Amino acid sequence: MAHGEKSQSRSIDMNTPSVARMYDWLLGGSENFQPDRDACVKLLGIAPTIQQLVRASRAFLRRVVRILVDEFEVIQFLEHGSGLPTRDNVHEVAQRANPNAKVAYIDNDPMVLAHARTTLHENSNVMVVDQDVRDTAKILEATADFFDWTQPIAALFVSVLHCLRDTDDERDPAALVKRVATSLPAGSYMVVCQLVSDDPVVREKVTALMAEATNNNWGRVRQSREVRCYFKGMEIEPPGLVDVVDWRPDTPPPPLNLRPKDCVEWGGVARV
Repeated sequence: MAHGEKSQSRSIDMNTPSVARMYDWLLGGSENFQPDRDACVKLLGIAPTIQQLVRASRAFLRRVVRILVDEFEVIQFLEHGSGLPTRDNVHEVAQRANPNAKVAYIDNDPMVLAHARTTLHENSNVMVVDQDVRDTAKILEATADFFDWTQPIAALFVSVLHCLRDTDDERDPAALVKRVATSLPAGSYMVVCQLVSDDPVVREKVTALMAEATNNNWGRVRQSREVRCYFKGMEIEPPGLVDVVDWRPDTPPPPLNLRPKDCVEWGGVARV
């Protein structure tokens, strides 16, 4: 690729579950190892509908990107926590709608970076930044010459903030979203969704399992009111902050009695 990440210096740990590889398995992918699959089985034992939620969040991401290009004329995307390449990645959806669309993927998982070098090397409108998603200054520096910073950019935090722990400094998820929002050009958009649950037992058990499986490289399941706070000061686009299956669905969403009751992917889109 014309723009890319620095040389990978970290090895792939095949013995510790990776959030990116677990997500890949839940999406039906093959880029995962037995520890990832074992952790997913345990996770499904606590929250049986988690696979359904993962697929719903992916469908939400595809819809958001397509609608932002088609209706809002946004052709620059900054995806935080891109994960392993799968079908209909952000750049594929965006560039089908507008071949000039640009996408910067942010991730520091060594397996994600290895796949990115292999699959994206011929696309000059895609770049991969090898950084922690919380290192906003370094991300802005890396993308300074890639994006046109006089034009809108959509910042994507889809199913990533629940992977980040709460802190008392600038690395806190709420502080991160606010910092990114204030750094974007006028007319830009913020896209956020994460796992939430009204059941404190589910929140505690899922959070504990993921923390243990990933050597404490995870955040927590939150409540919808906490996610709403991420959008403070922004103009939320219709239909508001919702279960992602209700965000401008292409087909009628499932009735309430057939939806997951343990957790839900909840969020939306806002103009910053």
